[in-house]
Amino acid sequence: MLRHTIILFTFFILYSGAAAQAVQKDVHHREQLWFGFFNQTRLTNKFGFWVDVHYRQTDYFIDRPFQFVFRPAVTYFMKDNLRVNVGYAFVNHFPVKSLDTSRPEHRAWQQIWYNQKYPGLTTLQWLRLEERFNRKIANDELIDGYNFNYRIRYNMSFFVPLTGKEVAPKTPFIAVMNEVFLNFGGKIVYNTFDQNRFFAGVGYQFTSHLNAQLGYMNVYQQEASGNKYMSTDAIRLFFFHSLDLRPKEN
Repeated sequence: MLRHTIILFTFFILYSGAAAQAVQKDVHHREQLWFGFFNQTRLTNKFGFWVDVHYRQTDYFIDRPFQFVFRPAVTYFMKDNLRVNVGYAFVNHFPVKSLDTSRPEHRAWQQIWYNQKYPGLTTLQWLRLEERFNRKIANDELIDGYNFNYRIRYNMSFFVPLTGKEVAPKTPFIAVMNEVFLNFGGKIVYNTFDQNRFFAGVGYQFTSHLNAQLGYMNVYQQEASGNKYMSTDAIRLFFFHSLDLRPKEN
C-alpha cells in the first residue's frame, strides 16, 4: 500500500513540476554554491535524532551569502528502512544586493523517509510537510508579524555503485535525485508550484557511516508574482553521516 501510494504521488509531483516549467515566461539566472551536512543518530531501536546544517552563497557562486539553515528533528524508526521525523528549522535569508536586513524564517516540519536496496541500485524517497513562518519585512526593516504558508516536498533519489553491487565502504557511486516543492495556504495565489531541484553528481562512501556527494544542481523556482521564474545553477557539496549508539549485543 505504501509503495503504491508513493508511486502515484511521484507521478503527480513530477507532472506538477513539468507543467510549471512548460509555462515559463520571464526567467532570470544566477549561480550558487551549496554546502550541507546531515547527521542521523540512532539511540534505541525506535528513537534517534536528525540534524542538517546548510550554508549557501549566490551570484557568480561566491559573491555574497544567500542562506543559512539549521534543521534538527526527533526520529522514530518504524523499520530500519522506514522512519518518521518531526522537527524544527531555522532559516536565515541574507539580504539581497543594496539592502542590509536579513529575514528570519521558522519552520515546523514532518517527514516520512524510506529507502530500498536492489542489486546495483539504492533508492531513497522522502515526503516532507513544512509549516513556514516568514518574518515580515518592509523598507529594509523587520516589522511585527509573520507570513504563513504550508509547503510539501517530495524527493526521489537513485544511487548506483561504480564498483561492486552495492554502495559499500570505499565505493564510488553516481547520485541522481529530483525534489519537487508545492505551496499551499491562504497567502498562496499564483505560485502553488514553488520549485524543482534536480541534482546529478558523484559520491564516495568512505565508511559505513560517512559519504560525500559533489555535483551539479539546477533549482527552477516560480516567484510569488506567478509570471517570473528563477533558474539557479549550483555546485553542491553534501556530507552524510550516521551513528548507531545502541548497545552492542554480546
